[in-house]
Amino acid sequence: MERSQIEHIEQRLLRERTRALRSLGRFQEQSKLSRDSADSDLSSYSFHMADQGTDAMEREKAFLFASKEGRYLYRIEDALRRLYNEPEKFGVCHSCQREIPFERLDALPHARYCLDCKLREEEEAAA
Repeated sequence: MERSQIEHIEQRLLRERTRALRSLGRFQEQSKLSRDSADSDLSSYSFHMADQGTDAMEREKAFLFASKEGRYLYRIEDALRRLYNEPEKFGVCHSCQREIPFERLDALPHARYCLDCKLREEEEAAA
């Protein structure tokens, strides 16, 4: 891969990391705000069962989004570690050792596998 392509991928990864961190920060702020507002209520429990269910569902949904974003951040950080520690091996498929096309890395900068190997892995997992 050319140096300009590597620099482009690095900038993409850094932007994605910033976006993921910002998103996780918003989740943390919202979580804190909901705890603070619950503390200021006379009771932190809803009076109606439907309200309790809605509150529980919203908390669970927010947690799932934050968990997904955390896993994404981990993959971005892992890609940056690979890029900085072994730049000559970055963009090489972990399975077949062929170069991952730049177009794939541009679309998914943390990709570890070429498209053929990733499809094969997904087919094996589905079977």
